[in-house]
Amino acid sequence: MKRTSPGFLHLTGTVLLSPSRSVSDVYVQDGLFTFTRPPGAPFRTLEGWVLPGLVDAHCHVGLDRRGLVPDELAEQQAIRDRDAGTLLIRDAGVVNDTRWVQQRTDLPRLVRAGRHVARTRRYFRDYAVEVEPGELAAAVAEQARRGDGWVKIVGDWIDRSIGDLAPAFPPEALKDAVDAAHAEGARVTAHCFAAETLDGMLDAGIDCIEHATGMLPRHIPRFVEQGVAIVPTLVNIDTFPAIADSAAGRYPDYAAHMRRLWGGRQDMVRRAHDAGIPVYAGTDAGSVIAHGRLPDEVAALAAAGLGATAALDAACWSARAWLGFPGIEEGASADAVICSRDPREDLGTLASLRSVVLRGHLIERLPAE
Repeated sequence: MKRTSPGFLHLTGTVLLSPSRSVSDVYVQDGLFTFTRPPGAPFRTLEGWVLPGLVDAHCHVGLDRRGLVPDELAEQQAIRDRDAGTLLIRDAGVVNDTRWVQQRTDLPRLVRAGRHVARTRRYFRDYAVEVEPGELAAAVAEQARRGDGWVKIVGDWIDRSIGDLAPAFPPEALKDAVDAAHAEGARVTAHCFAAETLDGMLDAGIDCIEHATGMLPRHIPRFVEQGVAIVPTLVNIDTFPAIADSAAGRYPDYAAHMRRLWGGRQDMVRRAHDAGIPVYAGTDAGSVIAHGRLPDEVAALAAAGLGATAALDAACWSARAWLGFPGIEEGASADAVICSRDPREDLGTLASLRSVVLRGHLIERLPAE
């Protein structure tokens, strides 16, 4: 890949300022959007359907199934996301310090969450800071200070003593931990598969739930009342049948549970969306999911009942606002993707973007050798 020099770019066609508002033109000068045409002629005009840079709200740049990866591989992960149009990433937990990514103007913007905080021996090996309940609040506060306004708790995992999913921490420990993070100015999200885990998280005042496969109708009013968002990671949930198959011999209850959660995934997302729970797109890339798959996640959300426009919004305008980043606005950093067709009608166009603009720089593919 190469990046052109910043300058006067003209983006034209249908410039989507929101799912329903558009203008015909926006310009990029000195790395920023402007709706006032600069003097002279543009060095490049890009035509199509123009969107703000896409958002992967659950991504792990610097992590794979082994845990920590070298910075060179983390760079490749970030580039793959960028080239797929993901220009803003909410990190959902990594082992290493990835602040160096934030210093690279050619890589996506990154909102870091520090390391996962998990119960001892109740998560992937070498991923998390592992603690017992009495240590949870202090560990969460420390990770909140190391991140960029988010911290991640592993709320449940298989408990091998009972052979099934179970909450990792008691409700009182979760409440203390969430309070500690909020005191540091951070929001808290949690990995949650099972229904039983959600009650304690809601009691604790959690801000977001990852996966949320166990959400039941009785949980929905509390999610709505408390403004708790979900990031379903449907491309990750599609791994549940294989997980169940591998566990069935030794842990049949866990395997059956995982299959039930997978079977109800689309109904869960549809009910949440219909009730007004904020739903955001996240791939869980960097654990067992490849980077660059945000278009697949958007398509999965649409198929689950959001429809194309709401699924697109979950990875675009509303997702950027949730994380505190502007879209296409006067004076905002020029982060945009250009599609060849209207993505509100054809989400497949996200998989073959016409152009990507990051911080005002046009990202172009080098000719194949």
